[in-house]
Amino acid sequence: MSTIQDTAPETFQQFPSNRIIVIHPGSFYVRIGRASDLLPVRQLHCIARKRRPGGKIYRDSFVPPSVPKTKDLIEELEECRLQISHTLQSCMQSNGARRYATPPQQIAAFNRRSLPEAVSDGEPWPQVECDIIIGDLVLDVDPELPYNIHFPYKRGDFNIHSEVGGSISSVLNDLYTIWKSIIEYKLGISLVELVKYRCVLLIPDIYTRSHLKYLMSLLLKDLGFGHCFLVQESVGATFGAGIGSACVVDIGDQKTAISCVEDGISHKTTRLRMDYGAGDVCQALSWMFHKSAFPYKNWNENIPRDVILMRNLYQDFCHVNLDVCGPQEKTFLVDHPGDIVNKYTLQVGDECIISPLALFYTDLLKITGTKTTKIQNRQSSDPEDPFDAEYLRETGRKKEVADPTANEPQSDAASEAQPSTNPEEDIVVDTLEGGPGDIVTLAPGQVLSLDAAILQSIDRCPSEELKRKMYSSILIIGGGVKVHGLNLWLQNRLALQIPYAYKTEQLEIVTSPKDIDPASTVWKGAAVMSCLESAIELWINQNEWNKYGLKILRERAPFIW
Repeated sequence: MSTIQDTAPETFQQFPSNRIIVIHPGSFYVRIGRASDLLPVRQLHCIARKRRPGGKIYRDSFVPPSVPKTKDLIEELEECRLQISHTLQSCMQSNGARRYATPPQQIAAFNRRSLPEAVSDGEPWPQVECDIIIGDLVLDVDPELPYNIHFPYKRGDFNIHSEVGGSISSVLNDLYTIWKSIIEYKLGISLVELVKYRCVLLIPDIYTRSHLKYLMSLLLKDLGFGHCFLVQESVGATFGAGIGSACVVDIGDQKTAISCVEDGISHKTTRLRMDYGAGDVCQALSWMFHKSAFPYKNWNENIPRDVILMRNLYQDFCHVNLDVCGPQEKTFLVDHPGDIVNKYTLQVGDECIISPLALFYTDLLKITGTKTTKIQNRQSSDPEDPFDAEYLRETGRKKEVADPTANEPQSDAASEAQPSTNPEEDIVVDTLEGGPGDIVTLAPGQVLSLDAAILQSIDRCPSEELKRKMYSSILIIGGGVKVHGLNLWLQNRLALQIPYAYKTEQLEIVTSPKDIDPASTVWKGAAVMSCLESAIELWINQNEWNKYGLKILRERAPFIW
């Protein structure tokens, strides 16, 4: 049936890694590069399109938007902030001294007196001629100009909504334009050449089958790659870290995904996805900065460059180092086109520790609205692939109904005559409760904290041995993990909660394996995987996709479909 299996392994080994493109799409950044590259090209995963005269205005935010601050919400945020603050005050510094906190009022008094200092004349806004602008260049578009801004991914999945540009075809069109532009202008490969290239695309652990079908067509039919295959992000992470099995915790910009991976397979029941990430933590930081009279008065979450500034402050100032206490003076530049460059002096206190700890005290993340926790559910069938798990499940039931003697005890001879069920079929059909529907939400509004989610994911492992293995190897990756000391805090929280039966010799938490930037671990893993000899069985070419569609994806996919 397949031409790939007839190919001799020698020809595969000669396939050069510089002709394999690895794409890792995220809610904020997309990473694209050759498998031979040390690091991928990273660009903002967004597109600006010029509005037609009189066209509808639509601008995706560069950070999860904050919700209106009602009296109740402010009380809740304040209560959570105080709770974390009291926890920190009960901690000790490494020299044995108690920690102390500076009252926000004292910090606010300093910041109110802090005035901007002009550093230089700024540059004017760049001239924008194009109708379509991609990636980081979108930051050069004056917010006054008539452009709509779209991020095709949101909270780790397609950004589908009822406004302009929110249909599935619009999202796919945006993905095509962004990826094509990066491949052509950043990697220097023209579209007509792509038939000679192969592509590996990273997909979420909790995926929607119909989206995978659209993405395969986008790669093989629209972009025109010769071959491609899909890999789940958590599996890519284990290859990138060089770890066979691990509980993978991926803290992205808008989602935190957890999955237990064993020998290249993500266990379906262990997959969880929470609707929060570094972007939400950034908004919590912004709220606390403004409580303490943030000296840059004109900061606005709807101005892309202001959001990038706050994200940089989060990366540069936030930490979980209990030895740092009392007020700290920091400086930052505000360099926006069309304005002078100003330098600000800011005094910060414990908000630099409190905001990353919002991952453990999730009420603080309500600043961007209520959150949910998602799990993988049974998926609806596609007419292209009639013999999928749904078919097996339904025909299995019909057989039981049709043969009422099926449950009666049989003689040995009769039972030997009955063919035993294929255990692999049972795995495919195995499912979580609930009817067909792509992704289900656990109790809405109740979102799991990072430590509770890890414990729950591991608890969903099918065997005791696997649970023990997962507790001894927790891999934390993603852009949201680049906060000094976060892994130690997590380790201490987990050590207190691990069931006694699973307390292994060492609870190991790995954050930057092999000195790779944790945000690129997944990309690197897919690059490594694409060059392995065993990957020969995974590639799907254009002809096979055109002929068999989803059936071939179910057969070849390196995950249980």
